[in-house]
Amino acid sequence: MNGGKALSGLLGVLSHARVWNIAWRTAHIGVIGALFGGHVFGIAAQRLLPWVYAAVFTGAVLLFIEAYPRWRWCYQGRALMVLTKIVLLCLVPWLWDYRVPIIAAVIVIGSVGSHMPRRFRYYSFVERAVVDSTKSSL
Repeated sequence: MNGGKALSGLLGVLSHARVWNIAWRTAHIGVIGALFGGHVFGIAAQRLLPWVYAAVFTGAVLLFIEAYPRWRWCYQGRALMVLTKIVLLCLVPWLWDYRVPIIAAVIVIGSVGSHMPRRFRYYSFVERAVVDSTKSSL
């Protein structure tokens, strides 16, 4: 069996942007899993700092991939979900004792946001309609 040929066939079907999105999303999920596990099992905050930086970095890359080149994403329902997660995560330093339930809520919001119906994910709060950001830009 030629694994390289199978992989190149798969990559031929997917656009380069889609491949990058999948790769960065996979990295982000792995990093978040490690970070969450560290908090659940009471690992010292200092030891988790590299995971925090990796989570912020991979999340920022994903945000850019989602938004670019059509910035319409920034005012759709899916961006609202991301903004909600960011706000919750920014509360962690002040609500340290509640970090595990806060991060668990962020994970749930991410999962629900990724799988909710298109009519909610692609709803534009500016245009007051469902708008697929891949079709046109403002």
